[in-house]
Amino acid sequence: MPRRALVLITALVLALHWLVLHGVPLAWDSPQQPAAGRIFSTRSVLTPPGPPPAPAPEPTAAAAAPAPAAARPKPPVRKKKPATAETAPAVDPPLAAPEPPVQVAGADENAAAAIAAPVPDTTPPVPAAPASAPQAEPPAPVASAPPAEEPTTTAAGIDIAPPGSGTGRNAGAPPPPVRIPAPTRLAFDVSGQAKKFAYNARAELLWQHDGSRYEARQEVSAFLVGTRTQRSVGAITAQGLLPEKFSDKSRSEQAAHFDHAKGRVTFSANTPEAAVGPGAQDRLSLFVQLGAMLAADPARFVPGTQITLTTVSARNADRWTFTVEGQETLDLPAGPTPALKLLRLPRKDYDQKAELWVAPSLNYLPVRIKLTQANGDFADLLLRSSSAP
Repeated sequence: MPRRALVLITALVLALHWLVLHGVPLAWDSPQQPAAGRIFSTRSVLTPPGPPPAPAPEPTAAAAAPAPAAARPKPPVRKKKPATAETAPAVDPPLAAPEPPVQVAGADENAAAAIAAPVPDTTPPVPAAPASAPQAEPPAPVASAPPAEEPTTTAAGIDIAPPGSGTGRNAGAPPPPVRIPAPTRLAFDVSGQAKKFAYNARAELLWQHDGSRYEARQEVSAFLVGTRTQRSVGAITAQGLLPEKFSDKSRSEQAAHFDHAKGRVTFSANTPEAAVGPGAQDRLSLFVQLGAMLAADPARFVPGTQITLTTVSARNADRWTFTVEGQETLDLPAGPTPALKLLRLPRKDYDQKAELWVAPSLNYLPVRIKLTQANGDFADLLLRSSSAP
């Protein structure tokens, strides 16, 4: 028995060696790569030594070193002309003496008193990711004087041109009267597009004053778009709003500071100061001032009338002209509302188109504002409701 077992073991060992030598893997083995010598075998064939190869010809001196280029005569040095300061924009005449009492809407009216409206800046509400901040727009001129063809400036720095006249009121004419809206809180539905990204948002404006000083604060916010806050503070005079500071904050804050005694406005955005005259407004007080003028004397502003006034953002100052269009009835979240449309068309590259609808039933204050940028982005504010502050 032990002899038979030994024979079986010997036979099994011999069989395993044969299998391994013939490259047959076992079931539990990992697949082996084919033997290199069986498929890709090569042989080296020695050739008898021959004459050594001729050495490569060395490059000639001319080829080795390229000939130096002929010396070019240096262009004559031109002397730079000393930079000359640009002529400062024309400053509007000094503010006329205030007229007696300031008209305030709502002082002798009931709950249907006036409503003030907000306005977003030259760029729509700041998007966050899709709401990345509005793309940087090229710097606008620091300040520009009214073109020669624009109306003559009145004592309040506001030009009013009748339809087809091409010229404004005389410089000595009295400033247009105003009727200041009563304090109120406004709510707007906002829709728009920023960098091809459509969004919806809500806006709120808190308008407060005590008859001598005012504060307007607007906030626009939306999911995935972020929050933008604008604020205007200043005094109330017989000519209307007299802004002292305008701030615009999204991720950081920028501001414009008015110095009416010197007729200048300075900016925190590291841009040069600008010259402004009486009647200048900021981007938030502008529409309140327009509404106050229209409410005080609506018969003056027939369709075709143009209103021009200096408008200041957190970075620059410019003259904006609005043309009074026709009457329309708007279907607003607040309900059907008869309104008068005012239009500001772009004058140059990167200008924005501004459409403004004011309601005679609400003391000619905005019930819809639509701003369209040169790249197609826009913000559209529609009045949803109003209430006491």
